[in-house]
Amino acid sequence: MPTPPEQFISEPITPVPGTFDSRTMGTGEPGLPQRFSWREEEYVVNEVLSVWKTSGLDSTGGEVYLRRHWWELRTVCGHIMKLYFERQKNRKNAKARWFLYTVVEPD
Repeated sequence: MPTPPEQFISEPITPVPGTFDSRTMGTGEPGLPQRFSWREEEYVVNEVLSVWKTSGLDSTGGEVYLRRHWWELRTVCGHIMKLYFERQKNRKNAKARWFLYTVVEPD
């Protein structure tokens, strides 16, 4: 059976308050929310598959800074999702810091 395709989403998610991973927050890193909503549906993290970070140049092009923290995870309902936390607030959507980048629907 073929693997379902990865769908590009790039939309904000809403973390459920009180569900952030406090262990990583204690080290100064963002804590992955264990529950979040997207398009009015709530998702629960079952398993973190991988974690990484990406960097970029500042607006003057002189300094490299940490731009995003990424997680690939599997939800309880079987979705494979890539989420990221935006270190710098986006001018277009100043409140959004957490985003769903891609999703693979369960079989």
